[in-house]
Amino acid sequence: MAIQEVVVYGAAAALILIGYFMITSSGERKVLSNDKFQEFPLIKKQQVTHNSALFTFGLPRATDVLGLPIGQHIQIASEINGKAVVRSYTPTSLDEDSKGQFDLLIKVYPNGNVSRYVDDLKIGETIKVKGPKGFFTYTPNMVTKFGMIAGGTGITPMYQIIKAICNNPEDHTEVFLLYGNVSEEDILLKDELDELSSKNDNIHVFHVLNKPPEGWTQGVGFISKELVTEKLPDASDDTQLLLCGPPPMVSALKRAAVELGFKKAKPISKLGDQVFVF
Repeated sequence: MAIQEVVVYGAAAALILIGYFMITSSGERKVLSNDKFQEFPLIKKQQVTHNSALFTFGLPRATDVLGLPIGQHIQIASEINGKAVVRSYTPTSLDEDSKGQFDLLIKVYPNGNVSRYVDDLKIGETIKVKGPKGFFTYTPNMVTKFGMIAGGTGITPMYQIIKAICNNPEDHTEVFLLYGNVSEEDILLKDELDELSSKNDNIHVFHVLNKPPEGWTQGVGFISKELVTEKLPDASDDTQLLLCGPPPMVSALKRAAVELGFKKAKPISKLGDQVFVF
């Protein structure tokens, strides 16, 4: 996958932020605050696909971490046409493998106010961030199996969890991921996901495309109840189904999950729910 990269390190990356920082036992500072938005500078941008990019933002110190629990997300605030707009994003980086910075993989939509705002940032300009947010916090071996269904940018919380599992040799959780996109060019993190699945026997990834290229050997069309039955684990007390993607896809699969024996998803998902929607 070709990646265009622009990197500038300097005073912007060393921006001094005033706020509350939590010091961990290892000496790392967790910089996220739930009380107020903080500003972090853009230090790198990598174009990943025709309409998505990986944005890297700098933290005040080289040893700082966000302090984001696995499975949770951050909020980004911006002012669009005089109105305050807040959107949620899940970093693809983990505290354990990203010191002094964090990564956001963002698909830029024509009508996406915040995604276009971030895409227009110049190196050194800042975003306003608050967190952690969310009702899902992953802990090793919390279930025996995850069935995961993602569509488009809904892959980011799934990727975060998968990467955490793969980074921990004591974590034996088995993951079955169905990932739907329009075309092969739209698949985000394809190389990373395929590498994780090829190197870890407990990670299984199956791609589904609406418009597959000639010779495509994986799924075609939409993620259906039949495909869920074929590729994901059955409902059980030690299996959790995670969903993230476009609302129509999520709604259809919540109904399908009930027909397949899973407990009905709640309007707002909580950690222990058998079906959790990000």
